[in-house]
Amino acid sequence: MDEVQNLALSEEMNRLHAEHHRYAQQLEELLQKPYLSEDEQLEEVRLKKLKLHAKDLIQDLERRSLAVA
Repeated sequence: MDEVQNLALSEEMNRLHAEHHRYAQQLEELLQKPYLSEDEQLEEVRLKKLKLHAKDLIQDLERRSLAVA
């Protein structure tokens, strides 16, 4: 992999890590409530899915970068 690709991969990894962290924080804030409304329960599910998707993308990029290296 050349330098430009490494930089792009690094930037994408940083973006995905930040996104994953943001979803985790939002989820943590939501779960601090003693009771969740229906909308909040749906938001909890949505955040969990988004967080998992970001994690999957991170792992995929890590595997691809190791395969090329």
